[in-house]
Amino acid sequence: MENENTADRKFKKEVISGTAALVLLSILDSAEESMYGYQVAKLIEEGQQVPPMIKQGALYPVLRSLERSALLKSKVEPSISGPPRRYYSITGSGRETLNRWKDIWDHTKSFVDFILEGDFDD
Repeated sequence: MENENTADRKFKKEVISGTAALVLLSILDSAEESMYGYQVAKLIEEGQQVPPMIKQGALYPVLRSLERSALLKSKVEPSISGPPRRYYSITGSGRETLNRWKDIWDHTKSFVDFILEGDFDD
C-alpha cells in the first residue's frame, strides 16, 4: 500500500501475525518433503502481491515457535552452496492443529464477511 498510515500498519501486522502460523503449517502439510525457510519464503512470495503480506524475516520466528510447540520438527543438513540449512516438516500434532485452525479460520472469515457485508439487519 502506498499511503499506509500507522493504524493501517498496526492492523496489517495484527492480521498477519495471526495467520502466519496457519499459512506455514498449511504449506508444510502440502509439501512432499521437508523445506528450508528460504524455500518456504520464496513459495509465499510467488503467491503475493507487492508489497508482500508476509515478509521473509517474519517467517523464521514463527517457524521456531511452531517447532517449540511440537507442531513442526526440523533437521539441519549441510548445503553445497553455503551454510547448513534447517529443514522443517509438519508433525502429526501439527496436522491435527492445522485442521482445527482451518475450522477456526473458516468460522472467523464467515463471521467477518457477514459483518462487513452488513447483512445482519435482516
